[in-house]
Amino acid sequence: MQTTTIFYIVLALFLSVGVAYFQYFFKNKDKRSINYVWFGLKALSLFLLSLLFINPKITTTQLKNTKPVLSVLVDNSSSTSYFNQKEYIYQFIDKLKSNTSLNTKFDVTFLSFDNNTKTVDSLDFTGSQTNISEALRAVNQLNKNTLNTSILISDGNQTIGNDYEYVKSKQAVFPLVIGDTTQYKDVKLSQLNINKYSYIKNKFPVEALVFYDGKETVNTQLSIYSGSKTLFTKKITLSPENNTQTIVANLSSTKVGQQYYTASIRKLQDEKNTKNNSKRFSVEVIDEQTKVLLLSSIIHPDLGTLKKAIESNKQRKVDIELVHKFNKQIKDYQLVIFYQPNNNFRKFFTKETSNFLLISGDKADWNFINSLNLGINKKAIYQSENYGAIYNDQFLTYFQKDIGFSDFPPLKDKFGQISLGEHHQTLLYQKINGLESTQPLVSSFEQNSKKYGVIFGEGLWKWRGASFRQSSSFEDFDDFIGNLVQYLASTKKRKRLEVSSESLYPSNATIPISAFYVDKNYQFDARAILELTLTNTDTKKQKKYPFSLMNNSFQLSLENITAGNYSYKVSVLGENVSRYGKFKVTEYNVEEQFTNANADKLEKLANRTGGKLFFNNQEDDLLNELINDKKYYTTQKSIEKEQNLIDWKWILFLVIGLLSIEWFSRKYYGKL
Repeated sequence: MQTTTIFYIVLALFLSVGVAYFQYFFKNKDKRSINYVWFGLKALSLFLLSLLFINPKITTTQLKNTKPVLSVLVDNSSSTSYFNQKEYIYQFIDKLKSNTSLNTKFDVTFLSFDNNTKTVDSLDFTGSQTNISEALRAVNQLNKNTLNTSILISDGNQTIGNDYEYVKSKQAVFPLVIGDTTQYKDVKLSQLNINKYSYIKNKFPVEALVFYDGKETVNTQLSIYSGSKTLFTKKITLSPENNTQTIVANLSSTKVGQQYYTASIRKLQDEKNTKNNSKRFSVEVIDEQTKVLLLSSIIHPDLGTLKKAIESNKQRKVDIELVHKFNKQIKDYQLVIFYQPNNNFRKFFTKETSNFLLISGDKADWNFINSLNLGINKKAIYQSENYGAIYNDQFLTYFQKDIGFSDFPPLKDKFGQISLGEHHQTLLYQKINGLESTQPLVSSFEQNSKKYGVIFGEGLWKWRGASFRQSSSFEDFDDFIGNLVQYLASTKKRKRLEVSSESLYPSNATIPISAFYVDKNYQFDARAILELTLTNTDTKKQKKYPFSLMNNSFQLSLENITAGNYSYKVSVLGENVSRYGKFKVTEYNVEEQFTNANADKLEKLANRTGGKLFFNNQEDDLLNELINDKKYYTTQKSIEKEQNLIDWKWILFLVIGLLSIEWFSRKYYGKL
C-alpha cells in the first residue's frame, strides 16, 4: 500500500474520531454510558465511509493445491480390435476411474488417438491410422506447465508420423502393452517406391522392400500383376541374418491412362498374417511432358530449389540456363521462369513468349522490368528489404491452402512501392518488420490468353527448408510451386469447376475430395451448392454426398468406403456444370499388417523418458508404481489478488446498519 494512501487512512481515522467526539463529548455535560456507544457507532461508520471514498487496494493471498496430471492415452486404431483387446481396455479404464488412491494423488484425464488425438468419449477402435508421436506431442503441449506423466495403452505399431521412440518428452511415459507379443514367422511387403507418372512406351521402376521376421531360412517369390496378367516374378531367399531385400522391377508403359497393379509375396508355410503380403499401386501413363525453362542472370540456391520442387511432379522437366549462354528456342517450352531479370532478358519478352513466372530479388533490374509494361511498376531504390508473407484467403485464381506462409523466413528484394495494373490476383501480401501491408509478394495476372505470375523476392530455398521443418516433408512447398506452375503452364480455357482427388486409396482411409467453383464471371461463388454422386462400378450402388464450404473451396471427406472401383460425378445444383472422376479403394488395411505388438519399441520409449514398460497382465503393478512414486506430488501455489475496497459491498451495508442503530437508539432516548 502506498504511503499516501496510509496517510489518508490515518487522517480519516482522526477526523472520524474527532467528529464523533465533537458531537457527543465536546461541551456536553451528559456523560451517560450510552453516549460512548453512540460515539463508537458514529466514529466507526464515518471511518468506514471515508475508507470507501479513499478506496485503497487490498491485497489478498489464496493458496491453490494442484495435483499432478496423469494422462491416459488409449490406442483407438482398428489394430486394437484386430488383437481382440477392446474389452480389456474398457475394463482397465473402469479400474483407473474407480481407484481411489490413484484419483486422490492424480488429476486423471483420458485421451484416445489414431491419426488424431481426441477425448476418450469417442472411443470406437475403428481408426485407420496410428500416430503415437502426435499423441505424445499433444499431451506434452497440453500439460507443459504442470507436473505430469502418461500411461500409453497401445500395441506400439505406428503407421504414420515421426518415430515416437525419439519424441522429445519432459514427462515420463509408462507404456502398457496390448496385443500378442509372441513372435510369429512372417514375410511382408513393407514398402513400395514408385513414380506416380510414366510416359507411353517407356519403362518405369517399381522398388519393393521385402521384410522377413523368423528364425529359419525360407524361400518365397515376389510377383507383380496387372489384372490377371503376370508382369514380373523373382524368387527370394530370406533368413534371420538376411531378413530384408530390395527388389527393383522395370515395367513397361503400354497404355495411356491410370493403370492399376498388384505386388504380392507368396505365402509362407504356417504364416499367420497374410494381409501384409500384397499391395496395390497405380501409375498414370501420359503421352506428353511439360517443359519449363528456368532462365537466370546469376547462380543462386533458388534455382536448384525450383527445379526440385517442379520436378517432384514427374510430368514436368526443368532446364536451367544462364541468360548470356542460352541459345535454344524459347517456344519449345510451355513455361519460362525469368529469375532476377535485367536488360539482357529483353529479347525474350516478345508477343510470342510463353506464359511466364518472374522472380525478382536483390540483383533484379527494376528499371528494365518497369519498361516492359506488364502492369507491374516498382519505385525501387538501391536498398534491400526483407519481406515476410501474409496469406490472402480471398485469392481466387486457383485453390492454394495456407501452408504456414506467415512463419516462413522473409524474401529479399529491393525496397520500393509496388503498383499493379488490372486483371491481377494476389496470393501473398508483404509483411515488413512484423507489420502487415497490402503490397503484393506473390501475384498472378491473366489477360486474354496470356498468363503470368510474379514473386517479389529471392530466398525460396529458405521457404522449402522451413516447410520441411514444419511438416517433416517438402510436399507442401513443392505443391505450392507446382500449383503456380500448373496454372501458368496451362493453355487450356479455364474451367468453372475443378475437382481434385487421388486415384488409389487404402481400405478404411478417409477419402478427401476438394472442388473449386466460379461463376460465369470467373469469381468464386460461395453460394453454390455442390454435390457428389458416388457410384460403385462393381455393384452399381449410388450414394450422394454434399460438399462443405471451407474458406474459398468446397471440401468433402468420404469415410467407411468399402474396397472396390468407384466413379463419381460432382455437380453444381441449378447449373449445367459437372465434372467426372474415378478412384479405386484397395483391400489393403495398414492396421492389419502387424502380427504382434512392438514391445521393444515401447520399452525404448519408456527408458528414454524415465518411465517403465508394463504388459497387460501387470496393470496392478503399474498402478502401484504410480501411486508410490514420490516424484509426483501435489504442489501448492500462492496467488495474490488486488481488489479495490469499494468492491466490498458489505462495508456499505455495514455503514448503513451502524448509522441506523445510532439513529433509532437516539430516538429511543429522546436525543433527536
